[in-house]
Order: sequence, then structure tokens, then C-alpha cells
Amino acid sequence: MNKITEEAALQEAEGLPPKLIFEVIRRDGQEELERPNRSLMWSGVAAGIMISLSVLGEAVFRTYLPDAAWAYLVENLGYSLGFLVVILGRMQLFTENTITTVLPVMQDPSAAMFQRAATLWIIVLAANVVGAFIAAGTFAYTSAIPADLLPAITELSKHATGFAPLEAFQRAIPAGILVAAIVWMLPQSDGFEFFLILTFTWLIAAGDFTHIVAGSVEMAFLLIQGMLSPFDALFRFFLPVFVGNVLGGTLIFALLAFGQVRTELPDP
Repeated sequence: MNKITEEAALQEAEGLPPKLIFEVIRRDGQEELERPNRSLMWSGVAAGIMISLSVLGEAVFRTYLPDAAWAYLVENLGYSLGFLVVILGRMQLFTENTITTVLPVMQDPSAAMFQRAATLWIIVLAANVVGAFIAAGTFAYTSAIPADLLPAITELSKHATGFAPLEAFQRAIPAGILVAAIVWMLPQSDGFEFFLILTFTWLIAAGDFTHIVAGSVEMAFLLIQGMLSPFDALFRFFLPVFVGNVLGGTLIFALLAFGQVRTELPDP
């Protein structure tokens, strides 16, 4: 084996160093920041609709699994379905953007970059919520979903939106960290993306953590049927979970990721 081949083999075995992982995600985030607003909107709506597969998957397992102690762990595999479709399908999911589009801003903290990132966040979050309401309306008011599943969807939705505001906020922090961790590890996954997303999103469900987009489907499902008041939807669920996800994904994970490579990065 010649020296060049040996060096290539060593680099492949060692994997990407943190500064290159940072650069991969930063470039991906830069591309997202440069996309037209209309593209972001439609991609966000699609993500909001497709993330409802997480609620549907859990409901299917809860409805048909036997009443056993182990059923809870299997049931929460259903939660991963929506995330697999959205992340592997490269749709705009708000909690991914709490790290992806933040890294370019951290490297170049100009007013223009802050403004563009804020615009993207607003568009994507609003589009995700619109998609969540479309999916919830389909669940509640059409026969697209078997009636046998509706009690489980209702039960899951009441649980997800039933935390006290402070607890909802605290449970949202680990979810934000875990989604950001998925984004950070994807460049290194090399064919194991499915299992990476499956494992970490299963942990969000099994750990009973709160996620702003998947939870918005459950919130909307109750809200449009009068089982949840607008006040409780906004102040007991949406805002506390939003802040917790951002805190976990941006202020904790993204800052730590940036901090470990800051001195190794070239100036913008």
C-alpha cells in the first residue's frame, strides 16, 4: 500500500474532524438561507403535514399492540416515522433549523445574516404549523383515518399538550438537543441515516420530551374540535415548547458545537 493510499485509508477510518462537520452543516445552512421564501414555505408546509405520520404511527401501535409493559417502548417507534420522511426527504423542519441555519450566523454575525435567519425561522415555523393544522383537520374531519385510531390520537394529543407550561418548556430542551444532535451526526452517518434518525427520535418519544412541530399536530387536533382552548394551546403548549426547543437546539447544542471549533475556523 503506497503512502497516498495509506493516508486516504487513515482519513476514512478516523472520520470527519469536528471543524469539517461544522463546515458541512454551515454550508447546508447557507444554502437554506439563500433559498427563495416561497420554496421555504412550501417545504415547511410539506414537513408539517408529513410529521403527522409520527402521531399516526404511535396511534397505530397503541391501538393494536397488546396491553403489556413492553408495548410503550415499541409504540414509540411509530413516532420516528414522520421524522424519517421529513429529514430524509430534506423538508424544512423548524427544529433542524435551530442549528443548521444558526451556524452560518455564528461564523458571520452580521445584521444581514441575523435578519435572513430570523426571516427563515418565521417562514418555516409558520409553514410547519399550517401543515400541522391541515393534517389535524384530515384526521378529525375526514374518513382518511380509520375510526379505530381516533381514540388513540386523542389520548396521545391530550397527553402531549397536558403538561404545565414550565414542565412543557423543560421537556422541550432535551428534544431540541436531540434533533440538533441528529443534524450534527448526519454527515458522519455514511449509510446509517435511517437508524440514526430512528434511534434519536424514538428517544424523544420514549423520554416523553416535547417537540414543537410534531406536537402542533396534536395541539391542532384538539383545538379544532374544541377539546383545547386557544389560550391553553398558545400559552401552555406552543410558546413554552417553542422556547425550550430553541434553547436546546441553539443556545446549548449549537453554541457548544461552535465553541469546540471556533479557533480552528478561518475568519469569514
